Amino acid sequence: MADNSNPEIGKTVSAGGIATNYHDAGNGAPVLLLHGSGPGVTAWANWRTVLPVLSGSFRVIAPDIVGFGYTERPADARYQMDYWVDHAVGLLDALDIEKTGIVGNSFGGGLALALAIRHPARVDRIVLMGSSGLEFELTPGLDAVWGYEPSVENMQALIKLFAHDQSIMTDDLVRMRFEASIRPGYQESYASMFPAPRQRHVAALAASEDALRVLENETLIVHGREDQVIPLDSSIRMHRLIPRSQLHVFGKCGHWTQIEQNARFCRLISDFFAE
Repeated sequence: MADNSNPEIGKTVSAGGIATNYHDAGNGAPVLLLHGSGPGVTAWANWRTVLPVLSGSFRVIAPDIVGFGYTERPADARYQMDYWVDHAVGLLDALDIEKTGIVGNSFGGGLALALAIRHPARVDRIVLMGSSGLEFELTPGLDAVWGYEPSVENMQALIKLFAHDQSIMTDDLVRMRFEASIRPGYQESYASMFPAPRQRHVAALAASEDALRVLENETLIVHGREDQVIPLDSSIRMHRLIPRSQLHVFGKCGHWTQIEQNARFCRLISDFFAE
């Protein structure tokens, strides 16, 4: 049952033995939404402006990936790509979804690519938004995101980094994300995922260029021109490597394309999945 007092809490299912919090809305072809790795992130926080739009045409599933949000944090968890891929496959199995489209944001984009490369029969079209998935020089912005230490001031500084449009940075949003980042157990698991030195974690989320060159999935790559977290050049390189890809760059837009350019982003991906 959904917790009506907290919109971040949806349904719960056992995905590969992990009690997983997820949102499941709409009917039609399935689309899996994979969130990023910012502190205090949940599927709902990441996708709250996308879920109501996409669910009008598709069955949209948005989980809290293991290690984040309200999904169980097993004591023996090893936060690395194999573990996250296994969790995603476990969720698809638990929901009897044979094949799905995916939208991956930032860290979630790297996970989407890993899932498509390792389990090609399970993945249809892919949208990558401000995505990891290639090696690049660690940006000061990403270093700050992964190195977050909980405080209202630090969360405010991160949201300034995420959004080009500073009007998005309301006190309510800062407070919501800060409070999410200090829930019991959250910072412990978060700090264990991306400890310094952090360049190695960029590499750990990256697919090989050879794997991308033979990727058969139709792929839409979306990036904000002013993104300070993942460099635009990484998406341009990805577009050159993935044979069946297209690239859409939004100007006056940072790392939060789905929020800063919500209506355009939703139209773009709805049309892409409907083709």
